Amino acid sequence: MYDVIVVGGGHAGIEASLVSARMGKKTLLITMLVEQIGAASCNPAIGGLAKGHLVRELDALGGEMGLCTDATGIQFRILNASKGAAVQGSRAQIDMDKYRQYMQNICLNTPNLEVYQDEVSSLVCENNEVSGVVTKLGEVFASKKVILTTGTFMRGLIHIGENQYSAGRAWELPSTTLSLQLKELGLDVGRLKTGTPARLDRNSINFSVMEAHGGDEIPAPFSFRTNKNTFNPEQLPCYITYTNVGTHHTIRSNFDRAPLFTGQIEGTGPRYCPSIEDKVNRFSERDRHQLFLEPQTSDAREYYINGLSSSLPIDVQKSMIHSIIGLENAKIVRYGYAIEYDYVNPLELHHTLETKKVKNLYLAGQINATTGYEEAASQGLIAGINASLSCDNKEPFILRRDESYIGVLIDDLVTKGTNEPYRMFTSRAEYRLLLREESADLRLMEYGYNLGLISDATYNNMLHKKNTIQEAIEFMKNEWFTPKKENLEILESIEEDKIGDRTLLVDIVGRSTMTNSKFDVLVPSLSYLNDYLKEQILTEAKYFRYVEKQQKQIEKMKKMLDLKIPDDFIYDKLPGLSTEIIQKLSISKPKTLFNASQISGITPSAIDILHLNINARKK
Repeated sequence: MYDVIVVGGGHAGIEASLVSARMGKKTLLITMLVEQIGAASCNPAIGGLAKGHLVRELDALGGEMGLCTDATGIQFRILNASKGAAVQGSRAQIDMDKYRQYMQNICLNTPNLEVYQDEVSSLVCENNEVSGVVTKLGEVFASKKVILTTGTFMRGLIHIGENQYSAGRAWELPSTTLSLQLKELGLDVGRLKTGTPARLDRNSINFSVMEAHGGDEIPAPFSFRTNKNTFNPEQLPCYITYTNVGTHHTIRSNFDRAPLFTGQIEGTGPRYCPSIEDKVNRFSERDRHQLFLEPQTSDAREYYINGLSSSLPIDVQKSMIHSIIGLENAKIVRYGYAIEYDYVNPLELHHTLETKKVKNLYLAGQINATTGYEEAASQGLIAGINASLSCDNKEPFILRRDESYIGVLIDDLVTKGTNEPYRMFTSRAEYRLLLREESADLRLMEYGYNLGLISDATYNNMLHKKNTIQEAIEFMKNEWFTPKKENLEILESIEEDKIGDRTLLVDIVGRSTMTNSKFDVLVPSLSYLNDYLKEQILTEAKYFRYVEKQQKQIEKMKKMLDLKIPDDFIYDKLPGLSTEIIQKLSISKPKTLFNASQISGITPSAIDILHLNINARKK
């Protein structure tokens, strides 16, 4: 008898099982192959724009992905470094082998967590309530909660040209019966597609004709728990090359053999990570596309061709690759392929990631129609936390959109749904000025600490950072800087524009031209702080006015959502509401506008209409 069973050892399954065990729950992780726990099925990288935010938030809550990336990373970069902090994103190349080994060791050595190799063939379910699983070998495991993190394994089907074979990942057995049972239980099961490019032998690549792309000179770690002062990983370069007119001609000439266009593939693919044949077809006016060659391990034996995902036949893949500058003599170690798999419509889920129709069953990762390691891991963590809390009949853990990208991710999935693989972008977060990467610990670490997932030492470090920044901002927003002679001379000495009227110090420090050394001159009482804290103070000052405005909007929204809906309120014929929305509200009878906003399909504009009409009725 277990408290929680996690099915699948990918990025979602790892975080779900670790957090469940760390919260004191007897946990069982069942996976197809123990040696593939933590496998990076596609690109050898963690993070990126918006995805880096997810990893930082995971880390602040006590997740493992950031720590593992810091321990196994072979290149670290801040993307969009020249832009504002709100849209910057950390990205790391990882040693795929070491990443996998790290995660295996963590799972095999975490108290309360057992690992078992087998395929889960069905759920033990009675009266739409799950109470365990049955494996292919006939084992029956009882549990209070089950979390499915099946990735691309449910009825996985791989396509390479006209060739097809059943697999959850290249040459790994698929799960053949589980999704059929989910459908029988009444869940809306659909079909999606994703893909991966070929991998090349390093010794056959001519790097001399490509553009090298190195890591940051001073690399920043992902985890708030990694010591920044001693973090100095050995970094390897990536390389940039491009497709060309000849490449595109080869691809176009073989559209009739492309599974994507012949009807062989039924599932919908990711809009923001299309295959090369899809790009050539959709963007026919372009005569080249950028390719990014990434080392897969620290010894760089194989390179991943980011941007060349394909399911074309192997002879076409050969010709296509050999037409690219620097790859004329490239030897292909593994061919690219597309994979179709079953997923569950995320509208079937509560914000806790428990299914609405089947009690005690949670879903996380690609099974919820997302794409990406980071999106999967974030869902795994939330599912694991909520399954554990539910075991003790405690209140669920739900992150809001205004406090985390994880909150945006899950809210988007369970209220809006998706008919294609969902990927996180900074543009999806309406409060992104509040949700900067480096503020993830300030926003979320208290939650992780209260859940028992963050140590006292780590929590105290966060409190020191938080208090230091708050005290500095509080001082500067109450300190006037007047245009008297000595002050103007100070501004001139640090090459800052002079002021014509008295100005709050926070607005001067918040200028885009401000640096740590200039800050020392303007605020000498805080010059003793380390560079990292000064940088965080400068960022807070830069966004101070914008954040003030957003926080007022959030408070207004919270107040609005707290508004009670009268028990006898009639939704019929309210102008501006669709028939579908009226039906959902009439059936659900939500108590507050917040409850109404949690119903799938209820739009922000519908909430505004309700708000206006309830207030009008009161008057």
